[in-house]
Amino acid sequence: MNFNLVVGALALGATTLTAWAGSGQDLLKQQCVACHAVSKPEKASLDHLWERKGPDLHYAGNKFNREWLVSWLQNPTTLRPGGVMYSKVVKASANKEADAIDSSKLAEHIKLSKEDAVSAADALMALKDDALVEKGAFKSAPVNASMAAMLFSKLRGCTSCHAAKPGSGGASGPEMYTAGDRLQPDFVVSYMKDPQKFDPHVWMPTLDLNDGDVQKLAGYIATLKSTEKK
Repeated sequence: MNFNLVVGALALGATTLTAWAGSGQDLLKQQCVACHAVSKPEKASLDHLWERKGPDLHYAGNKFNREWLVSWLQNPTTLRPGGVMYSKVVKASANKEADAIDSSKLAEHIKLSKEDAVSAADALMALKDDALVEKGAFKSAPVNASMAAMLFSKLRGCTSCHAAKPGSGGASGPEMYTAGDRLQPDFVVSYMKDPQKFDPHVWMPTLDLNDGDVQKLAGYIATLKSTEKK
């Protein structure tokens, strides 16, 4: 399978690709690099952020849970309602209502066979940058669910960009109602503390939260899991 075939599949939407005969690393190079950075960009420029078609994956092994990757790559769902660059898909309202997302501008992610999803997930889990994510950053302390939910939705304004429930919250950031399945808690803590450490131009704000609030939010996010059978 060559690069042009992959690009064509992306243009057609959620197409299931034929089985890949190469290694997981080769699969990433041939099928993922058209949209994702699987190695750390030499320069973390604003142009890179603006032009990328999908989120960077060079620290995927520090970020994602393998089981979720295997499942999601076989049946991709929308994680970012406004795409990786929200401003490119928003259409202004003509009657003073909230701006809307032009879904016709959103590209669907390709689907992989189960075998290829396993190979890709293994290759992605090998992509790590331990300088970005502190091992053991999440303390796994008990969290008061109602207070943590209030912290997320009202006191720290996370719902301005993220949705903790389908159909609610903001759309400029990835949905969080499956984040407990998707994300490693150590990543959540590290990213929340300093998003610009991951990308100096990313619009996720550094909120200067105290460690207690960070742990509460990370603990709450860890509880947000899909109710659908995997």
